[in-house]
Amino acid sequence: MRINVLGVGFDNMTVEQAVAEGVRLMSTEGAHYAATPNPEIVEVCREDEDARAAVNGADLVLADGIGIIYGAKMLGTPLKGRVTGIGFAQSLMARMAESGKTLFLLGAKPGVAEKAAGNLQRQYPGLRIAGTHDGYFQEDGPVIEAIRESGADVVFVCLGAPKQEKWMRKNGEATGAHLLVGLGGCLDVFSGEVQRAPEAFQKLGLEWLHRLAKNPSRIGRMMKLPMFLVHVAGEKGRK
Repeated sequence: MRINVLGVGFDNMTVEQAVAEGVRLMSTEGAHYAATPNPEIVEVCREDEDARAAVNGADLVLADGIGIIYGAKMLGTPLKGRVTGIGFAQSLMARMAESGKTLFLLGAKPGVAEKAAGNLQRQYPGLRIAGTHDGYFQEDGPVIEAIRESGADVVFVCLGAPKQEKWMRKNGEATGAHLLVGLGGCLDVFSGEVQRAPEAFQKLGLEWLHRLAKNPSRIGRMMKLPMFLVHVAGEKGRK
């Protein structure tokens, strides 16, 4: 069952349920993809019909952002809980390391995906990295071919939203992979280029505050959070 929050449908799942579904999809024939929208992306989807279609077309739409949880509750349709993209990816990799499934890393600046691959293989013994490619490409064709030739079961697509969701919707089938997951800037974290927020911030859903403190230039993007809550309040008032 999906919960509608300002036009984006979120799967009402716990972390455990989401991971179980991810494991099922990566072992199922055909191409599937997962999106992990936060309030900023929901705001983008309100203005961009193609982005909204790409997000809603995902086989899994997970609530990555404490604002989504608050918004759904305000609308009287609470979600079971928050499922962060990075947490989902970490649990998925642990399961992949056990099952022998292969992973392709796509995105970030040149060299970052390769560095992330090394770190992840050390962190998850048995994890098989099929290949990597940076996100600075002009044509899809060579990237799609690289993924297909690698035989990857899963692709982490880290191109930033909504570009990554549109890319997965358009090219997922052609890659030959069974599951593609849109993960924004996760490769920067996996590579060590960017430090994740301390655990206390994570538990309180305040990663955005930590990122803002580290990079004040993000203030423009962060302003979408209060706008999201304003729009949720307006939607609630119309019910």
